Amino acid sequence: MKAIVITNPGGPEVLKLQERDTPQPKPNEVLIRVKAAGVNRPDVFQRKGNYPPPANAPQDIPGLEVAGIIEEKGPEVTQWNVGDAVCALLNGGGYAGFAVAEAAQCLPVPKGWSFVEAASLPETVFTVWQNVFERGGLKAGEKFLVHGGSSGIGITAIQLAKAFGAEVYATAGSDDKCKACEDLGAKRSINYKTEDFEEVLKDIGIDVILDMIGGGYIEKNIRLLNPDGRLVYINAMNGSKAEIDVQEIMRKRLTLTGSTLRNRDAVFKAQLSASILKNVWPVLESGKFKPVVYKTFKLEDAAAAHQLMESSEHIGKIMLEV
Repeated sequence: MKAIVITNPGGPEVLKLQERDTPQPKPNEVLIRVKAAGVNRPDVFQRKGNYPPPANAPQDIPGLEVAGIIEEKGPEVTQWNVGDAVCALLNGGGYAGFAVAEAAQCLPVPKGWSFVEAASLPETVFTVWQNVFERGGLKAGEKFLVHGGSSGIGITAIQLAKAFGAEVYATAGSDDKCKACEDLGAKRSINYKTEDFEEVLKDIGIDVILDMIGGGYIEKNIRLLNPDGRLVYINAMNGSKAEIDVQEIMRKRLTLTGSTLRNRDAVFKAQLSASILKNVWPVLESGKFKPVVYKTFKLEDAAAAHQLMESSEHIGKIMLEV
């Protein structure tokens, strides 16, 4: 099969199209003929040598989410059949003609969605559902802030929070990106290059914040939170350390938490997948959520896709089509 391989840690140019053996599914796995794969920040970190994949994943083929057709299944797989159209969360190996996935981490392609659109879902939906709704406990009527609102995570968080009845706010790095966030359901999106989000939102107060920025945002986030507020971290692109006021955390009874998804075990991901199928898939198929695909590249042009990802020019998802 054709696959994009990280030939050495480095820039986008180290991504090369090579021939590799088609992987074989284990008893509880399926083999997917990949039609499309999503490009995500962890893929960039892995390419640079800063995010090693789990031991049971391909070590030099990136890609955490795909959509395609089940080509083969292991003997323990009962919920899927050969020929089913699925999207799946992977531990790696998605930038390829074929990929193996835990059967329990597959979800049906939503009705009316293309393979490219479906492949844009797993990494972001799994991350947002777990961190905003399960860890963050976001409820209808609460106020929610997501930083990086025009990213794949951001556009997913805005739409799901809105669909479940929250009042949504976002930050983004340009007026065009802010408008895109508001078009997706944010009540107000703040251009962090021209405005201070804390000043804009301090009289509103926020119940749940999803942050992937860290650095100087940490203290501001804590000050913005309402009593019993929750601050959830999924990354810290601007730094992971800050000086915080524990008295304020105590006084307002705040919860500071965070998680990473890739290193969680298969049982956890299976439970998360079942929860998403029950709670999120009806929202997707109702039309209350729309896929936002910024640009699609051919598999062999993965290096160009990574260049675009690192430019941060995009709004929504960057995809590879096989």
